[in-house]
Amino acid sequence: MPPTLLFRTAVGVIALHVADDNFIHPEPGTSLGQHLVSGLVPLALLALAAWAYPRLRGGLQGGLALALGVLGIVGGVEALHYMGTDDDLTGYLSVPAGLLLIGLGATTLWRTRRVEGNLAWRYSRRALVTFGAFVGFSVVMLPLGVAYITTHAGRSFVPANQLGAAYEDVSFKTGDGLTLRGWYVPSRNGAAVISFPGRKGPQKPARMLARHGYGVLVFDRRGEGRSEGKSNSWGWRGTKDIEAAIRFLERRPDVEPGRIGGIGLSVGGEMMLEEAARNPKLAAVVSEGAGARTFSEDMHEEGARGVDKALGVIVSAVKTVSIAVFSNQSPPANLETLTPKIAPRPLLLIAAPNSGHGEELNRRYARAAGSNATLWEIPESGHVGGIDKRPQEYERRVVGFFDRALGR
Repeated sequence: MPPTLLFRTAVGVIALHVADDNFIHPEPGTSLGQHLVSGLVPLALLALAAWAYPRLRGGLQGGLALALGVLGIVGGVEALHYMGTDDDLTGYLSVPAGLLLIGLGATTLWRTRRVEGNLAWRYSRRALVTFGAFVGFSVVMLPLGVAYITTHAGRSFVPANQLGAAYEDVSFKTGDGLTLRGWYVPSRNGAAVISFPGRKGPQKPARMLARHGYGVLVFDRRGEGRSEGKSNSWGWRGTKDIEAAIRFLERRPDVEPGRIGGIGLSVGGEMMLEEAARNPKLAAVVSEGAGARTFSEDMHEEGARGVDKALGVIVSAVKTVSIAVFSNQSPPANLETLTPKIAPRPLLLIAAPNSGHGEELNRRYARAAGSNATLWEIPESGHVGGIDKRPQEYERRVVGFFDRALGR
């Protein structure tokens, strides 16, 4: 089969998966309009690649085939991730299509390599090209692939319940029409706390708070577990889930008005800060492990200099743009500009500054928030590991915080 036909056939299979994923079988609860950018932009770029391929020189043909081959395999990760719970035929086909493109790209590069001229120059040139390809993969392809996976493959299961208290299976609707499902431990002291995100990691603080009489709500955020919607591990515009949880708690007879708080871990902490900045009904917030989620926040991370800083700028820009395309969402506001809007409500920021997750940014968030914010750093802790490293102090600080903020 001619190389151009092979290339276009494989690209057509990947394009079919993009169309199927966005327009034929979108996620439950979502509409076609919510997939316009994530569907039309990749389809347009794939069509451009199919048109341009035969017009390129051999080296560029090989490089283009390799790049799209990697993306084809990445596109199939979603199908493999949900295997057994959701059959995605076009996603499965995207993987062999990607492998075909990688094979075609490698073959093209081998056949079109230069064999004339000085031997030392030829090998030096190949070494430079290889190094350039590695850098290009690291700063462009890798963050692009990460952006795709983190906006398409959410947690597909519901973990075992370890709340240690009687609970109810609950469901509630978001403002944009999605049904979210979770567990609720009824309140014994008139106050309730949303422990977020998901039903796995947040169970530890939820169990702790339930022992002290707090009502606790844990639930699958959109696109995960048994909740509807499109997943996004970065939490962009997912604060509608927290808003819906607040409305659910307001309707509970065991929860008194004005006594709703939230504790968020990692991206959940970032989302709690964002929602608290706009929603005064969230009376108190604990955020543990918040870091950088967009380009503007990445640029404030410490440590990188010179070439590393320049490459980091490219990586962050590619990641942010890719997430925006794949999630059909614009980037949220910088947390440093949002935290001052939480005042005068109390805020507790918990950070592991040596975890490597950008948690040193909490120092900036605390300064911006002002006197209503308290920063507690745990240097020996890993990401969101405070409750494990210092369990007694964690319980004393967090429960004491909510007792003061939500008490009567």
